[in-house]
Amino acid sequence: MKIMNNHAEKTCQLFADGRNCSQAVFAAFSDITGIDEELALRLSSSFGGGMGRMREVCGAVSGMFMVAGVLYGYTSADNDMEKADHYRRIQQLAEEFKAVYGTINCGELLKDLSVNKSPIPEKRTAEYYKARPCIRFVETAAEILDRYIAENPL
Repeated sequence: MKIMNNHAEKTCQLFADGRNCSQAVFAAFSDITGIDEELALRLSSSFGGGMGRMREVCGAVSGMFMVAGVLYGYTSADNDMEKADHYRRIQQLAEEFKAVYGTINCGELLKDLSVNKSPIPEKRTAEYYKARPCIRFVETAAEILDRYIAENPL
């Protein structure tokens, strides 16, 4: 298995191919999480559009958190230090994303704070890609993760 050290290109390609933002980030890191890409796509499918198009936490950020959980997460129910270390890690990743975009909230990123969230995704047309900044979000999430992994080897 070839391990990439720059996942941004793969992440952008997955998004451009029609995957949601969470899927694009999480599946791009299959080479190091050890999770089959098809399973990674299924696991992360619920988080696109800010959790099922509800415009909550950005799917790219959720995908980033999922990768961090697979690589660095804890399993012990009673090790508060391990849990705190992981939550600190997640907060750090969120802060890095916020430093670029000001928020991790999908609705704020897209300037779409409407109350009624249709479950029907928009068609992926040339106009969609021109108007949507999401490809930048997935790319940034991948870059943040690659940097973090390089600085915190497994």
